Amino acid sequence: MNDIQERVTGSFNSQGLMATLGAQLVSVADGEVQIALPFSPKLSQQHGYIHAGAITSIVDNACGYAALTKAPAECEVVTAEFKINFMRPALGEKFLAIGTVTSSGKLLSVCTGEVRAFSGNDYKVIAVMQATMVYVRA
Repeated sequence: MNDIQERVTGSFNSQGLMATLGAQLVSVADGEVQIALPFSPKLSQQHGYIHAGAITSIVDNACGYAALTKAPAECEVVTAEFKINFMRPALGEKFLAIGTVTSSGKLLSVCTGEVRAFSGNDYKVIAVMQATMVYVRA
């Protein structure tokens, strides 16, 4: 494991929300992070879909950690803003959030995120996000 993978993994493992949701860090690469979330009725809303808050949380984290892979060593990241579009109900056996850095500068990182809902090996994209992450001194 390289330094950035260790940094992202350590930070992810210290997040109480990700543990509460049952989310798992799947992949850390330069400019891209993937986070998985298994279906749980405890995360559902009144119609049985995974709640938008849970979906938003994993894709926000995927974008944030993707930005962290580009951040200066002395910095962490925080979310400055995001917009998310939900395109279909969050129905599936598991969900995968993929955060990708689109542009990284001295102070900001602009990221895109995608959430896929899997049924077996097939998936549908259920949400997309555009996010701005800010580098802050640790």
